[in-house]
Amino acid sequence: MRLRHIEVIQAILQTGSLNHASELLQLPVSTLDSTLHEAEQQLGFMLFASVRGRLKATRETLLLQPLINQLYADAEPLHRLSEGLRQHHEPTLRVICSETLAQPLLPASIAMLRRRFPDTPTTLSSQPLTEIVRSVLMDECDVGLSLQPTEQLGIDCLKLTQGKVQLLAPHGWLSPKQKYIALQDLAGQVMIGLSQHDPLSRALDSKLLTLRPAPVVHIAVQNYQMMRSMVEAGEGLALVDPFTAIGAKSSGLDVCPVSPAIPVTLYALMRKDTEPCAALRSLLGIVREKAEALLADQGVMTL
Repeated sequence: MRLRHIEVIQAILQTGSLNHASELLQLPVSTLDSTLHEAEQQLGFMLFASVRGRLKATRETLLLQPLINQLYADAEPLHRLSEGLRQHHEPTLRVICSETLAQPLLPASIAMLRRRFPDTPTTLSSQPLTEIVRSVLMDECDVGLSLQPTEQLGIDCLKLTQGKVQLLAPHGWLSPKQKYIALQDLAGQVMIGLSQHDPLSRALDSKLLTLRPAPVVHIAVQNYQMMRSMVEAGEGLALVDPFTAIGAKSSGLDVCPVSPAIPVTLYALMRKDTEPCAALRSLLGIVREKAEALLADQGVMTL
């Protein structure tokens, strides 16, 4: 089958009629009808049967549907690139970041990039590190931004900036002039736990487990933003990355780094031997500047 066959079949599956499919594809009904018949002739069986005024997929089509859906999805990047070229647009800049960076760092950075490169479409999504690494290797994104490095062959890890692990506590828990908290001072305290572990949380857990008495964990949550929310709800203390701690003071929480300092690095993950475009180079500079400015406001930078 040709790509046009797949488009027509997918449109009929979605709409249930030639008329609605023609509106979706903005093609004449006669064109869709002839394309459908051509596909059926090549395959050797009917794809749709008319049932009470609607086109219902045959058993053979239902068996083909998962593959048709996948082929249609795989063709979407080609459609977007072709449309961009037709309209003389730059290729889309595809950015993936860890969930922690999705607010507030990346939206503000991309907004500034759009002012510099208004003709460059940009996509942003958040994923765990394993998915970021896969997307970079498969050329499904141009850059992945993460607080965790990777030793995966074929990927370069560029250090953008570095901050420190922060303690979040309910308002008034720290003394007004307290600039840091010793790790030992967390012994026996009620802490918010993390149910999905990453290298940072595993390193923090190993340090907390050496304390006597050990901290008490009644609640474990999925990510650092939820840890912050539980602290805001008065359910305990939390050790988080410096980006999660951004704006926590203005939200009424006490915030300070732990001592000795535990560094957290912001990385840009890109495929090796790939020259970044001008928009991507600009974005990396913007992200570095904005990250350093946000961390400097809290006094948590280590570089």
